[in-house]
Amino acid sequence: MRAKLIGAAVTALALTACNSEPPRPPAPAGLSSFYGQKPSWKDCDGGFECATIDVPLDYAAPAAGTIELAVIRLPADGDRIGSLLTNPGGPGGSGVAFVRQAVGAFSTDLRKRFDIVGFDPRGVATSAPIRCNTTQDLDAFFAADASPDDEREKQTYASASRAFAQNCATKEARDLPHVGTLNAARDMDILRSSLGDPKLTYFGASYGTYLGATYAELFPRNVRALVLDGAVDPTTTSTGLLAEQAKGFETALRAFAEDCVQKNCPLGTTPAAVLSTVDELQAKTDRTPLTSSRDQRKVTESLVTMGIARALYAKEYWPVLRQALTAAVQRSDGTMLLSLADEMVERKDGSYSNQMDANMAVNCVDKPNPPDLKTYAKAADQATRESPRFGPFVVWSGLPCVYWKPRTDRRPTALTAKGAAPILVIGTTRDPATPYKWAENLATQLSSGVLLTLDGDGHTAYLQGDPCITRATDRYLISATPPRPRTTCR
Repeated sequence: MRAKLIGAAVTALALTACNSEPPRPPAPAGLSSFYGQKPSWKDCDGGFECATIDVPLDYAAPAAGTIELAVIRLPADGDRIGSLLTNPGGPGGSGVAFVRQAVGAFSTDLRKRFDIVGFDPRGVATSAPIRCNTTQDLDAFFAADASPDDEREKQTYASASRAFAQNCATKEARDLPHVGTLNAARDMDILRSSLGDPKLTYFGASYGTYLGATYAELFPRNVRALVLDGAVDPTTTSTGLLAEQAKGFETALRAFAEDCVQKNCPLGTTPAAVLSTVDELQAKTDRTPLTSSRDQRKVTESLVTMGIARALYAKEYWPVLRQALTAAVQRSDGTMLLSLADEMVERKDGSYSNQMDANMAVNCVDKPNPPDLKTYAKAADQATRESPRFGPFVVWSGLPCVYWKPRTDRRPTALTAKGAAPILVIGTTRDPATPYKWAENLATQLSSGVLLTLDGDGHTAYLQGDPCITRATDRYLISATPPRPRTTCR
C-alpha cells in the first residue's frame, strides 16, 4: 500500500545535453519480435495515452503463447529525454492506476523531460490478472484469527490458508508458474525497447525496488538511472521479510504514540499508555469483535490490526488513526478501522481488486517457504516475541505459501548489478513497511548503489514531496548524476 502522495515544486536543475543517442542493446535470442514492437497508443482521457504490448507467457518457450501487458503514459511536455517507467509496489499494485492517480506527485521538471509511464505487471489488474478467490473467500481469510493462541487456532488458520492456495492452484494453473519478479523484470526490458529507450530510466517504490534491482541484475548494461525508494533487501528469506516488516510497524506505532501525546491524546497521557491501549484493544477484539455501521462484518482482532497498520503508512493518516482508535476503545465502534483495513487490501464497494491474489502469487513463487505448518509456526512465534503487536499478523498472513503450487527453490541472494550505472537507493528512517536497514543493505549490495536517506516517517520518501529528496532525485533522473553517497535529508 502506498503512502498518501503529495506534489512538490522543485528548483530548476542544470541539465546535461545528449549529443547523440546511444545504440540500442540487441534483443536476447529468440525474442526479437517482442523487442521490435511499436505500441499503438490511443487517447484514454486526461491527457493520458494507453496501449498494450505482448510478452511471452514462458520465456523458456517464447513461441508457446503470449500475454498482454497494459501500459499508460503521460507524454512529456518539454525537452523530452525519454520514458520514466514506474512501479508502485505491492507486489500486486496496478502501475496503470498509479500513474493516473499519482502523476502529479512527480515534479514539473520530471514531467517536462520524461513520458511518465506505468504498466500492470503480469498477473496484476488488467495484465492477465490472477483471480483465485471470491469476495466471500477473502472476507473469511482476512477476518480469520491471524494470531493463533493454541494448536486448534493454528489448524483453523492453516485450513483457511490451504483453501486460499488451493483456489489459486485450481483456477490459475496455467499462469501461476510464470508470474513472479524474474519474469516481470524481463517484461520490463521488452517494454523499454518498445518505448524506444536505449536504456532504462525507472522509479520503483517499495516492492518496486526489488523489481528494479532484479532488472539491473539481469540487464546491468541497460540501466540509465534507477531510483529504488523504500528498498527491499533481496537477501531476506520469505518469513524473515515479514518479521522485519512487523518490526517496522512497531517502530512506526511508537512514533505515532509519541506524536499523539503531544496533541492532547485521547488514548493515553504517555507513549507507553497509548501502546497499552492498543494492546488492550487487540486483546479485547481477540475475544469479542467490534461492530461496524458499514456492513454486517465483524471487526476482528486481525482486521483491527490491519487497519492500524494501514494508517501507519503515511503520517497524514495519523489523525485518522487517532479517531479510529478512539471510536474503537470508547464506543466499541470498528467502522473506521474496518475502512482502513479495506483500503489496505483494496476492498471497495463490496468487492476486491485482484491485488491480494496477485500479491500472494508473486510472493509465493519468488522465494522458498517453510515446508510445513510446524516449521512456519516457529518463525511466527519468533516474530511474535520480537514484535508482539504486529509480528503474528504479518508473518501468519504468508501461510498460504506453505501450501502453494508450484513451489520454488530459488534462494534469496544479493543483487549486485555489476557494470550498471549508478543506482539511487532511498530509505526513510521510520518507514513502517520497508525498514531503513533494508535500504542500507541494498545500497551496499549493489556495485553502483548510492544511498539517500530521509530522516522521517512514512512509507517511501519521494512521493511525500520532501523538497530535499525531490531535488536530489530529480537531478539524478534528469542528469544521471547521483547525490553524494549517504546524503541525509531531515
